[in-house]
Amino acid sequence: MMTALRPLSTGELLDRTFSLYRSRFGLFIGIFAIPHLIVLAYRCVGITLQSPRPQIANALLQFAWMMGGSFVSLAVAAASQAATVVAVSNVYLDRPASISDSFSKVKGETIGVVGLSLLIGLAAGAGIVLLVVPGVLLFLMWALAVPAKVLENLSVTDAMSRSSDLTRGDRGRVFVIMLLFFVLAAGVSLLLRWPIEMAAGISSIFAIQRATPGWHVAILASEFVSECLVGPLATIAFSLLYYDERVRKEAFDLQLMMTTLDANTLPVSAISTVQAGA
Repeated sequence: MMTALRPLSTGELLDRTFSLYRSRFGLFIGIFAIPHLIVLAYRCVGITLQSPRPQIANALLQFAWMMGGSFVSLAVAAASQAATVVAVSNVYLDRPASISDSFSKVKGETIGVVGLSLLIGLAAGAGIVLLVVPGVLLFLMWALAVPAKVLENLSVTDAMSRSSDLTRGDRGRVFVIMLLFFVLAAGVSLLLRWPIEMAAGISSIFAIQRATPGWHVAILASEFVSECLVGPLATIAFSLLYYDERVRKEAFDLQLMMTTLDANTLPVSAISTVQAGA
């Protein structure tokens, strides 16, 4: 799918996001589902470790398992997000894209994306705790840090700085996109989880703790499906926004066009330099 690169309105960007998602549904679902199966399996094993007896040893084991789950979830989210960015870039720029190829190209990026996500989460989270508005602004400012890091092979701090430059003057649009996918994710999660909780007679968070292991697994499965369905959409949108900001501020469309036209005459080093930022 060779797409003409040009500045997009918010509506056009969202339309391309859903169009890309529909046209390569299997690719993006696979990128998210395969690693998230690890998280689902980890959580299901955790259910078997729960004990109705409130012993200190059991409580410590469950706490340690929960902390381990947080790190596993973070690593999986980083890997799937980075691979999705690569897949979006390849499809959007009319290059071959596959699940295995997307993951193979981000083998060395996962740790960096984990560190980037932690740094952004801690800094922006602290800003929200201290004063909500500055924290939200930090999230908006660094919204394109992951695409910048993965596609330009930047360090964590350079990726954050790059995102700040790209989003400058356009953070209202970033907020709209971020809010839309937050609401969508919450809505899909509620839609899938609510019938299970109703069937299990779960009316509160305390009742969930008393539910049978089978209902726990069903709830975890609904969360897995929800994350796999909605998770790729936000990453696709911000990957496209990354390119859109480059088109607007750096004439990336002209750079790509010139690289394509002169591919047979430019030195290999020159072509590689331009394509490295693609």
